[in-house]
Amino acid sequence: MARFIFITGGVVSSLGKGLMAASLAALLQARGYRVRIRKFDPYLNVDPGTMSPYQHGEVYVTDDGAETDLDLGHYERFTGVAARQSDNVTSGRIYQDIIAKERRGDYLGATVQVIPHVTDAIKAFARAETDDLDFVLCEIGGTVGDIESLPFIEAIRQLRNDVGRENTVSVHVTLVPYIAAAGELKTKPTQHSVRELASLGVQPDILLCRCEKPLPDSERAKIAQFCNVRKEAVIPALDADSIYSVPVQYHGEGLDSEVLRAFGIADAPDPDLTRWYDIMDRKRNPEGEVTIGVVGKYVSLPDAYKSLNEALTHGGLANRVKVNIRWLDAEMFEDGEADLAAKLEPMHGILVPGGFGERGSEGKIASVRFARERGVPFFGICLGMQMACIEGARNTSGIAKASSTEFGPTDEPVVGLITEWMSAEGLQKRGADTDMGGTMRLGAYEAKLSPNSHVASLYGADTISERHRHRYEVNGAYREPLEKGGLVFSGLSPDGMLPEIVERPDHPWFIGVQFHPELKSKPFDPHPLFKGFIEAAVKQSRLV
Repeated sequence: MARFIFITGGVVSSLGKGLMAASLAALLQARGYRVRIRKFDPYLNVDPGTMSPYQHGEVYVTDDGAETDLDLGHYERFTGVAARQSDNVTSGRIYQDIIAKERRGDYLGATVQVIPHVTDAIKAFARAETDDLDFVLCEIGGTVGDIESLPFIEAIRQLRNDVGRENTVSVHVTLVPYIAAAGELKTKPTQHSVRELASLGVQPDILLCRCEKPLPDSERAKIAQFCNVRKEAVIPALDADSIYSVPVQYHGEGLDSEVLRAFGIADAPDPDLTRWYDIMDRKRNPEGEVTIGVVGKYVSLPDAYKSLNEALTHGGLANRVKVNIRWLDAEMFEDGEADLAAKLEPMHGILVPGGFGERGSEGKIASVRFARERGVPFFGICLGMQMACIEGARNTSGIAKASSTEFGPTDEPVVGLITEWMSAEGLQKRGADTDMGGTMRLGAYEAKLSPNSHVASLYGADTISERHRHRYEVNGAYREPLEKGGLVFSGLSPDGMLPEIVERPDHPWFIGVQFHPELKSKPFDPHPLFKGFIEAAVKQSRLV
């Protein structure tokens, strides 16, 4: 039977519970254990798919088409275990399922209540598909004391009794703030947070204390005494120079050893951290650096492009260079060529990422044109590929009015709403009036690559599988004029109907993809497109 590790947070949000969960899972995995991480999100949205990136950061998409919390990206990047629909649940989805059952009469006339119906649903989610695992890590979103998270805390309290206390460990992540005026770290917020959690019936076994100054032994002993844990179970967690040094840092502080001790496991093998030491070495000792300009819509919030940021870093690790990312608001390129050139000329590569809506689209198209005309490595992802096709249609194929129906009615719909496509479940159909939530082409789809194409050489394969999240596609009816203008369709859906990849053979490095390759990149296994893009940027840096 799988053992459960419950991870909660206190004092304030944004303490890095997701990164902590991913790092602990990586450490257990390095010891030879089979792990899976799950995220409980207390908000009432069914999933984050319709939420603004400014509200919740990026939407992470799994192979099976789930739109999930960005923490699942950390889980995948650190463990290599592919996340799935069953690894992220929200209050909205729990209540939606319960109400649907109630309407069908599944409860046989019973009064439907938080206890036992909501908590039972949460526990069922936590325990589903765990037979082949050694450890299941369950992260509870939000902060202890939030009214939204109360059913989840109650569920893990019950679950500790259901599976046996010896099969569960509770890890509480708190803040130990430094008060500069007093010159002291203060433990009182942690004490209050643990007291709040204990009042709900969950006594933490381990405390992970985020602090910006080293935590003295005396303060660790004080926290242990007032919070009813062993001194060794008070783990200091200082800020790291890179998220990829966190697993080694936490191992050095004894986090994984303390978790195993709490489970009564005394014979665990030592962890093999070779690949994490290699990543740290590549990160800390680069042999050069490049600057990549990301021309997007949500650039004021880096979490909106979290996986993209990490994938570019992975490309740098693969090439042993530091990647400096310049986040450029596409709207500022819509006024004139002078500002565009001033901002983009210092870049060794230009990337236009995914997004939705018309705002900033002309600035993105102008950025594509700059990269094409100046021979600067260009990478277009999802909307970025669509902008590359519109730019090519306008400026190399003579279709001056080329546009996307996403931006309004157009006589030249180079990009249009996808209405039909084949999936593993069969023919999928959508219309312009369909609900936004869950109606996009989502999840992993195969693509066939053209022999001798640039992307085929990068992948080293002729068939690939990549994750999608979009409602609009490049219109295949424009393939002939676009290819006459030099933009080659080098990747298509298996039936040859949907364009997946475009490239320019006459350009040093110009690739647009309809999918999101950043979602599958990992520090120890960088995605081939990001590896190739950064390699091209390194060559560009030597030319300027």
